[in-house]
Amino acid sequence: MRTIKLLTLVAFVYGAVTAKAQSTNQSADFSLQAAIDYAIKHNATYLNAELDVKIARYNNKEFLAIGFPQIGASVDFKDYFEIPTSLLPGQFFGAPPGTFIPVKFGTQYQTMAGVSVSQLVFSSDYFVGVKAAKELRILSEKSLARTKTETIVTITKAYYMALINKERIKTLDANIVRIKKLFDDTKALNQSGFVEKIDVDRLELTYNNLVIEKEKIARLVGIAETLLKFQMGYDLKQPINLTDEIKAEQLQDIDLLAESKTNYEARHEYQLLQSQLKLNNIELKRYKYQYLPSLVAYASYNQQAQRTEFDIFDTDKKWYPIGIFGATLNFPIFTGGQRYYKIKKAKVNVMKTENSITQARSFIDMEITSSSIAYKNAYASMQVQKKNKDLAMNIFETSKKKYEAGVGSNLELVTAETALKESETNYLNAVYELIIAKTDLDKATGIIK
Repeated sequence: MRTIKLLTLVAFVYGAVTAKAQSTNQSADFSLQAAIDYAIKHNATYLNAELDVKIARYNNKEFLAIGFPQIGASVDFKDYFEIPTSLLPGQFFGAPPGTFIPVKFGTQYQTMAGVSVSQLVFSSDYFVGVKAAKELRILSEKSLARTKTETIVTITKAYYMALINKERIKTLDANIVRIKKLFDDTKALNQSGFVEKIDVDRLELTYNNLVIEKEKIARLVGIAETLLKFQMGYDLKQPINLTDEIKAEQLQDIDLLAESKTNYEARHEYQLLQSQLKLNNIELKRYKYQYLPSLVAYASYNQQAQRTEFDIFDTDKKWYPIGIFGATLNFPIFTGGQRYYKIKKAKVNVMKTENSITQARSFIDMEITSSSIAYKNAYASMQVQKKNKDLAMNIFETSKKKYEAGVGSNLELVTAETALKESETNYLNAVYELIIAKTDLDKATGIIK
């Protein structure tokens, strides 16, 4: 009975482990949007950019805290096992002038406990620094947005690369089925003496080449999916299933010269440069305001105990209070020319960033123009390749009918099939190039965010 229970338990555990292993190896379905959403939550580069935003926010709050009251408490204990000696003039005690009498003042045990408060009243560095900390936080947020755009573009390209390779496999499967049937039929005709052996060999060679090419494309699918999973932050060992389909017919032609004005603000790179310019101007303002004084107010209150014996916790003995209010006003008078050259350097940094912004506008214009041309060319190429594919299919069907009717040659049929395969491959390449061109155009115009 005990053995039966043990075997039952083992079977249950084995079944649970097996079921868990099977469930972990199940293929997960991902549309393009789902893959992007997954990457936003798991891509290491994007996650680090999010952490940079948090760091910038904490830095901002940390700097703001400098302007809040600073409160501290302290306890100081001293044991003068040798009480300091002071020399008093001897004439005070009737001794000859010029002589000194050593005396010891104080007690062996001294303790001081108290609270101190300080408050920054005015500092140009602080008020300008608050603005700088805010801009740094905004800069990190814009950098996060740029990282998100780059992540979306990367995922999109990797996703469609995997889809295109899968479409190539489907196309090759259709070619293999067609050639296999022709090969079997021709082989039967050869055995019956109606066709030559060379006709069978041509079809067998074509069939073998198609099978090898399919194996190569299948490996490329694995590479493309691995790249996609890496970009997503997905477990590379887990299978993945892409649910979207390639619909090239939904992509439309565009006008190269759009009448709408370029929106530079839509580009995160441009926004980052604008934030950098604000930071440069804040730095310039900070150096200009350094001639202003700074004012700090402070207060402290302490209690001091002096004992000849170690009984500082004796509440019956008195503690002596010490209290103080004060303020420190600092005037920067002369710094050896440091402030002058800091202002000069800050002005140069402003000019550099302004030049970078001007260059960025030109770059964005150039990128939009070039990506528009690339898209239009890719669209035209896709249209031509689609027509070529249809023509190749018609030629193959005609050659097949002629061959089956006995009025066409085997060589003509093989040539038509090869042309069909090449045209289908060219069409899929054109579709992928069109999708990539559309993605680059959307990035250039700031549509992807």
